[in-house]
Parts: sequence; C-alpha cells; structure tokens
Amino acid sequence: MAGGAGTRLGRGEKPLYEIGGVPMIDRVVGALTDSDVDRIRVVTSPHTPETAAHVDVSTLRTPGDGYVADLERALAAVDLPVLTVTADLPLLTGPVVDRILEETGNGSTAVCVPIDLPRRLGATVDTTMTGGGATVDTTMTGGETGDATPTVDGTTVVPTGVNVVGDTDRTETLVMRERTLAVNVNRPRDARVAEVLA
Repeated sequence: MAGGAGTRLGRGEKPLYEIGGVPMIDRVVGALTDSDVDRIRVVTSPHTPETAAHVDVSTLRTPGDGYVADLERALAAVDLPVLTVTADLPLLTGPVVDRILEETGNGSTAVCVPIDLPRRLGATVDTTMTGGGATVDTTMTGGETGDATPTVDGTTVVPTGVNVVGDTDRTETLVMRERTLAVNVNRPRDARVAEVLA
C-alpha cells in the first residue's frame, strides 16, 4: 500500500522517503522479494505518481480516497488470500515476512506488536481498529496510551501495517515481538528512529 498523501511526514511522497539512503518503498519491495511471496503489486494513487513511476514491479492505481477505500479497491482486483503491507515499514525483512506467512495460513490475520516495543524504540504509534461496527481511533506517542488500545491475552498491542486478507470474515491476531515491524514511519520522529535502526 503506497498511495497515501503522507501529510504527517511532510516530505513529499512518503514511499520515496529515504531511510539509510534507500526509499522506503524499495526497502519494502526488497523484503517481499526476499520472501516466499510469489507476486508483488504496489498500490498507488493520484497522491503518489512518482512512486508509481519509480517502482519496478506491477502497480495498481486506486483513486486515493483513503487507506480503507483504496485497500478495498485493491482487494477487489486480486485473488485471496493476499498479504498487505504498508510502504512505511522500512525495517521489514524477508525472513520476517516468511514467518508471518508460516503462522497465518489462508485466513485473515492482523499482525500486531506489543505496545511496549515501539515505545522502547521511541516510535510513535497511530492505531485505527474496527470491530463490532465501531471504529476506534487512538494516537499514542512515547509513554501515552489510549483506553481503546486493543489487548490480546492481556497484552496491549498495536497493528503493524501488515495483514493477511483471506476468504473468511473472521480475523485472527498474530502478535510478534519483532522490531522490524514496530516502526511505521509516519512522522519525522519515526524517520529518525528508523535511521538509527536501519
């Protein structure tokens, strides 16, 4: 998923923002290439024309109506199950992707990390969770938490931007204590954290 406006980072097209001298989209595509994923499509929008021109894999252009609307459009164009990954995970690696694929199978799975992991790294965390017909938005920075943060087996978790969308309505949650999944680059602070860890 590489079609967002990237306004929080404030540096042009977010997928092309460089971490360690490499555009984030190249890092994510590289991780997927190094994994057992058999086909890669980068979802772009009118917000990311330079990203669409930059990548050397197949692209799917969506209207740029927001993450959920564009994701739904992209999912309608592919066969399920499918792994979805946001372009702002520059620390992602092929072996981590393979572990996710091994753990999830063909059902739908939201991949999360315990909230203490991005906190310890100094990254910000924005979560949007949908469940039971209600959408809950919370923003957590550093030591702040929101009451609406989901828990799994008593552990507070946050979504990573990696999901498996299967052909079932039920979504499982896979919690991984993996720092390569814990830094979504949404703000300059996150970019600084990713630079240190890259």
